[in-house]
Amino acid sequence: MNQANINTELENRTAQLIIDTLNLEIEVSDIAPQDYLFGEGLALDSIDALELAMAITQQFGFQLRSDSSKNQEIFRSLTSLAQHIAENKTK
Repeated sequence: MNQANINTELENRTAQLIIDTLNLEIEVSDIAPQDYLFGEGLALDSIDALELAMAITQQFGFQLRSDSSKNQEIFRSLTSLAQHIAENKTK
């Protein structure tokens, strides 16, 4: 499997995690990989970020720190979040 397929697969899995965790009534295909997750994109808020961080910890085995200076970059888009998961997941 090539890297593009792996990235797409992880993006789809991450999108599904976002939908399931936040009880969104949308489909995976409704989340464009480069759309913003907060603000003008999916319009997620800080409570959503906390819930999502806990779900990522359970699903992928690593913690996102609330005081990390990289959080804005990590949570910018589906692609950036999936990339961070790929680089840090332990399961």
